[in-house]
Amino acid sequence: MDNQAEVREFLTSRRAKITPEQAGLPSGSRRRVPGLRRSEVAALADVSVEYYAKLERGNLAGVSPAVLEAVARALRLDDAERAHLLNLAHAADGSDALTRPRRRTAQWKAHRSLQWVLDAVTAGPAFVRNGRMDLLAANELARAFYADVYASAGNQANLARFQFLDPASRRFYPDWEQAADIVVAILRTEAGRSPHDKGLHDLVGELSTRSDDFRTRWGAHNVRHHGTGTKRFHHHTVGDLTLAYEGLEMTAAPGLTLTIYTAEPGSASEERLSLLASWAATSRTLAPHSRG
Repeated sequence: MDNQAEVREFLTSRRAKITPEQAGLPSGSRRRVPGLRRSEVAALADVSVEYYAKLERGNLAGVSPAVLEAVARALRLDDAERAHLLNLAHAADGSDALTRPRRRTAQWKAHRSLQWVLDAVTAGPAFVRNGRMDLLAANELARAFYADVYASAGNQANLARFQFLDPASRRFYPDWEQAADIVVAILRTEAGRSPHDKGLHDLVGELSTRSDDFRTRWGAHNVRHHGTGTKRFHHHTVGDLTLAYEGLEMTAAPGLTLTIYTAEPGSASEERLSLLASWAATSRTLAPHSRG
């Protein structure tokens, strides 16, 4: 991806989101642009207007960490946005190629002990994904949980394709708009971390071409850390589920995330997850007989 264009669009979009009032500046009545002016961001970051304009044109090569931090403070970036800015700066310097481990997630397969760990999680879906949202390994309950994703070969076991290209996602995610925002923010974050990932380039190009919903969200340049939270789902077999999730970065495989979904103890969702586990086990038991 074009680093300068990424930097330019990210900084411009963040500047547009900050109101003068939020920055402690007078709003005035003759503002032609949404958010802050370049001169105001420069003053808040304690750099010259010319220097900040150079940054916003996309030139982050050689910028010091202190200046990047000052710009992050001026734009009121959250932790995910600050990390994204640093990743863009590393890519501009070329230092990402030197410091970031090479990841071959397209050919990656779960080693036996990891699959044992996944299979040991029996109370909730557990799976491993990469930053492109490919499902790389899963326990039995996760395969049953994501049955709609696996059902269509066109999804290629990819949660982003499922989200934007498969009509079944509208049923599976009751809060579809929110789920779509999250998927795109994860992909945008990955683009900052891995700007030369051809698989990611191809995926973004495909989704941008085939989905207006994706293209609009991609242009917003929103990023996020996706570590913990709660989501609602509607599974075609067991109905509505409200599940908490925890995402764990895998030390042994940089760039991959182990995610586990769980239900609140004693809740209807816990009961329905148990039913789904029973259904998955029954389906596995009957499958060999059905082939015969």
